[in-house]
Amino acid sequence: MARKKKNKIIVDLDLPKNDSTMTKLYAILMVCGFIGLGCFGFWITNSHFTTSPNGQPLFVNLACGFDSSVELTPTLNDTCPMLEDEATPIVYESLEPWIEFREQGQYFDVPGRNISELNGAAPPVQPFTATCNIDSSLPADYSFRIHDIDGQVVARHDGNSHDENDKCHLHVENMEVGNMYSVVIMSNEEINSATYRFEMDYFDGTPEYINNKSLWIGPEVNLGGVSLRPTIFLNFFGFGFFMCFWPASFYWDRVKTRINDMEEKFPDFLRDLAEYWKGGLSMTVAVQTLAKSEYGALNDEVKKMSDQLSWGVAFSDVIHMFAERVGTPLVRRAISLISEANRAGGKISDILVTAANDSREIKFLERERIRSIASYISVIWTSYGVFLGVIVVLAKVFIPAIAGSNSEPSEGGESGGAAIGNMVIRNIEPLFFLTIFYYGVTMQALGNGNMAGLMATGRFSSGMKHAGLMILLSLLCFNFIVYTPDLIGITTLPGFNVSAGVFRP
Repeated sequence: MARKKKNKIIVDLDLPKNDSTMTKLYAILMVCGFIGLGCFGFWITNSHFTTSPNGQPLFVNLACGFDSSVELTPTLNDTCPMLEDEATPIVYESLEPWIEFREQGQYFDVPGRNISELNGAAPPVQPFTATCNIDSSLPADYSFRIHDIDGQVVARHDGNSHDENDKCHLHVENMEVGNMYSVVIMSNEEINSATYRFEMDYFDGTPEYINNKSLWIGPEVNLGGVSLRPTIFLNFFGFGFFMCFWPASFYWDRVKTRINDMEEKFPDFLRDLAEYWKGGLSMTVAVQTLAKSEYGALNDEVKKMSDQLSWGVAFSDVIHMFAERVGTPLVRRAISLISEANRAGGKISDILVTAANDSREIKFLERERIRSIASYISVIWTSYGVFLGVIVVLAKVFIPAIAGSNSEPSEGGESGGAAIGNMVIRNIEPLFFLTIFYYGVTMQALGNGNMAGLMATGRFSSGMKHAGLMILLSLLCFNFIVYTPDLIGITTLPGFNVSAGVFRP
């Protein structure tokens, strides 16, 4: 005889669990605080505050293992991968073709590291390549050459303009710095037009991720034709404040927003509960009936109360657990009134209506406060925007103009500045002023943001949320507008100094 299979009854008891809100908050604070402190550490070791006796920031000496008292040299720099100078290609293409000629040439200078900057070290090797494009009506044997200042041939290519396999290409292992060279094209037949192109590996003495003050500027990122350096050390000052406070503030503000949405529906729940009580239903049946109604953010809590009552939990315990889960003074006060009325007996409906009206009035006052404060918050944001705009204009327009106003050296041999009447404007370091401006903008964001949040809700978390958004705005403005290569200390690549006219050999 086959045994009858027993049906399993599965009951999902959604019992009150330990609230993990605070646990998540502490976890976010710990993780983001650790990241933020790391950002501050990276910033401070690259800032002017930690400059060592050898003139380098602490980060460079630590990363490369240098003695902070030993002055760095190009040879010593090459021992550290982070400071090793890497070649950057510089290119020149003839602007206009040479037309209808047999012999023609042009002088050009080769750029490179200043010998005085090398402190006796050998200049780096600069490989050089040159290509040409020859067009002629008749097959023409031609010669493409590079001559030095003495007229000696440095490199030469012989070919024919109608030879399909001919590739006009020259290569020189090393073009010496500062010497004048010439490019010459010669042919036995008339050439209709000719163009040429130079490319050389140039060493400027500044590594890709470090500027000429050995401060970290990070890798270059090209975004839609805009050159950015998002990991420049100054950004880590803003990143540090942002990571320490904003994620936790954003999370806690979301929690408070959810609780506020529950409080908004709480008076409606109390009013409906009073109506059902007046209709003769018990509290247990009333709550179970209201669990099918729509209370927005309060739906889950009402459903949980209904489930707990169906399991036999006393009504007084259920509403107390509800008050603990929400955890706001408004709900706790109303629940305390209901609990006492339910325990003492009497006309509970009047107590429910009174608690509902009281809660509704409090929420109305809170909304009124937010509406009245909104104009002040807009003023705070506007004032910060104006301040940020002025700083960006100063950094983008005024500082480059002052930095570029160089005058002749003074009598003592020191570089002076721009002379306006009896006043002399000393030469300035643009990055120093950018640093001061960025610190000022970030601190202004912290102050304005906290004031806006405290005025709006009275919570520090709301203030840090505003401050974080202001910091993000300043980061975007500085990175997209202010941090240009000439202002953050990146050496501008030179070009081949090609003479204005051509000559005939």
